[in-house]
Amino acid sequence: MIDNTNTTVASRQYDGIGTWQRELNLLAWSCVLGDDLAFSDEAPAYAAPSRAADLSGLPPAYIEVGEAEAFRDEDTEYALRIWATGGQAELHVWGGGAHGFDMYMPEAEISRAALAARASWLRRIWRAAR
Repeated sequence: MIDNTNTTVASRQYDGIGTWQRELNLLAWSCVLGDDLAFSDEAPAYAAPSRAADLSGLPPAYIEVGEAEAFRDEDTEYALRIWATGGQAELHVWGGGAHGFDMYMPEAEISRAALAARASWLRRIWRAAR
């Protein structure tokens, strides 16, 4: 949940279906930013990271998203923007995954793979930081 405008294809594609539906996302942004800024390009980047003009200098980022969820497009675009600055981002788009798939189906193969990928990234980042 990093783009408060809710204008991506995925944000509309998963309207009314899935574990985190468009209606809930709209409500969440209204709660976070208030009605004046909820869907505005003027929202502060600290609350809506997609509004940040410059993503250079960020620490390494781990970004994962389900293929079948409203955040898919905004998360992949964020990774692309980090890479464009020369930054480091590891992006995983989990095929068939809905929002929160790892919590709702922790024993599913996709969930086990996602947890293993996260743990691997953390180990690699911690080793590099030493």
